[in-house]
Amino acid sequence: RSCSFTGFSTVQSRKLAKSLSRSSVRSRMSLKPPKAYNSLQKGALIWDPKPLQVKKIFEALKKGLNEYLEAHQAELDYLSGRHKDTKRNSRLAFYYDLDKQIRSVERYIRKLEFHISKVEELYEAYCIQCRLRDGATNMKQAFSLSPSTKASRESLVELYKNVQECTEDMCFIEGALEVHLGEFHVKMKGLVGFARLCPGDQYEVFVRLGRQKWRLKGKIETDDSQTWDEEEKIFIPNLHEKFEIKVTELRGLATVLVGVVTCDSISFFTTKPQAIIVDITELGTIKLRLEVLW
Repeated sequence: RSCSFTGFSTVQSRKLAKSLSRSSVRSRMSLKPPKAYNSLQKGALIWDPKPLQVKKIFEALKKGLNEYLEAHQAELDYLSGRHKDTKRNSRLAFYYDLDKQIRSVERYIRKLEFHISKVEELYEAYCIQCRLRDGATNMKQAFSLSPSTKASRESLVELYKNVQECTEDMCFIEGALEVHLGEFHVKMKGLVGFARLCPGDQYEVFVRLGRQKWRLKGKIETDDSQTWDEEEKIFIPNLHEKFEIKVTELRGLATVLVGVVTCDSISFFTTKPQAIIVDITELGTIKLRLEVLW
């Protein structure tokens, strides 16, 4: 029965090649600790890659990086045109100042191009490991249905190791990809509630992204303006976590939960600041306004 799976006869050679590629991939990447979760068994780890989510983030990230590249390329073209005009008019001081600006933009464009190529390289390696894992998983399922022999049992053990190795590599690459996601600058723009917000009301807003937390308190003034103890926070994007926002009304020693919502960050990978209005209550009677700049 096992002879029908002709591709499996080269498992040892493929394993050697794969181990070499794994070591080379890991040595080339600056890695964050991979995402692993404690299982019910003591000392065991569960590796949990998310290929579909990684694909969405990669596409949004690449689109955003290309937007930045196009914007700076347009700026370079504009400065280069002014540079030529200034050279003809022999305004030396302004000419040298423009020359510095052009060199600065050119350096930034090269950094962006390298950034894009690095992200593409990581995602390509991720897709390869994902396909290898899917193939090993399918073969493992096929072998498990075949009659149990010594050869089939050895094949199952080897395939299980291959699946584990591919899964670990995917998690390592996810950690490396997160390093290239940049930063989200989140600004507090206030609550919107019309008749729900009254002078003297105090609120606490809690924003969390993975392990990153931002807690700020605000008050509605007599002129309907709002004052907040903090206005801006930097968050590091995460491949798997969404923004969680909780708003609480403070009434003396008591607190009243207004609402809890989650917000996906995929749409934030763009050159322009994103104005976010989130319905905190189910009916939308209280909303939270934020501005996110990537």
